[in-house]
Amino acid sequence: MSILAVGSVAIDSVETPFGHAERVIGGSAVFFSASASLLTEVSVVGVVGDDYPLDQLAFLKKRGVDLSGIQRESGESFSWVGKYHSDLSSRDTLETRLGVFEGFNPIIPKELQQSEYVFLGNIDPTLQHQVLDQVDSPSLVACDTMNYWIEGNRESLINLLARVDILMLNDEEARQLSEKSNLLQASRWIQERGPKMVVVKKGEHGAALFTRDEIFFVPGFPLEQVFDPTGAGDAFAGGLLGYIAKKNSISVADLRRGVAYGSVLGSFAVQKFSIDGLRNLTESDIFRRVQQLNAMTTFEIDEGVEDFA
Repeated sequence: MSILAVGSVAIDSVETPFGHAERVIGGSAVFFSASASLLTEVSVVGVVGDDYPLDQLAFLKKRGVDLSGIQRESGESFSWVGKYHSDLSSRDTLETRLGVFEGFNPIIPKELQQSEYVFLGNIDPTLQHQVLDQVDSPSLVACDTMNYWIEGNRESLINLLARVDILMLNDEEARQLSEKSNLLQASRWIQERGPKMVVVKKGEHGAALFTRDEIFFVPGFPLEQVFDPTGAGDAFAGGLLGYIAKKNSISVADLRRGVAYGSVLGSFAVQKFSIDGLRNLTESDIFRRVQQLNAMTTFEIDEGVEDFA
């Protein structure tokens, strides 16, 4: 089944302790589609300026990603410049230029309004509402958000919760949104306002899935080298939704596997700058790493208490 992804299409300049990349493609919609398109069909809606290197998205078109929903406006594209610290968990934003993204008005083409799966990248909740106003009863809506919107447009974001099935955010954002210090309490608070599922992303430490009845945790895939964490969360979301859409199922078993695929796709994303870690992957590469993750996290328990006697 196809996924409609709405989010930023950006130009990033990134410096880490392991190198730097100047004016490379990025943004939530790009990282998400680069990941999800390895598993299923994806259509993207976003906006770019007349300076955006659209030719660099050609590899997505080759995979069958529908880019017809990307609007091209006169002006500069959304761009971000950042520098990561030595731990790669913290970073400094050196410059953000919204450009044409400041006036982004998401228009969903008629042929995409019937999409079964919808991913709302971490754009303004007001725009996320506008997207949902244009789609016709999707089977599942997943939404990403960030602390900027929790602080700046909290009321709209809370109202949005009643319209989404999965909310994705990191542990700090979950606590900030719910005003609960305990992540389990935070997830329950969020679920009471609408989402059936909450996914808490914990960076290199993995992710936790909270449903109404279950909790499932997947660690981050251990890597010897990480070059660029930018977009890892969106790549994770692409792996999770890509797997769910591929299976066309939100059973507990498939949700668990989806989180594992998300962890794996996120691990590929951070091994190179920009989307290069996702550019030449195959399903075999992904499945091999999923098997490795499974081997690392599976164990058998004793038969019962008597085994301790």
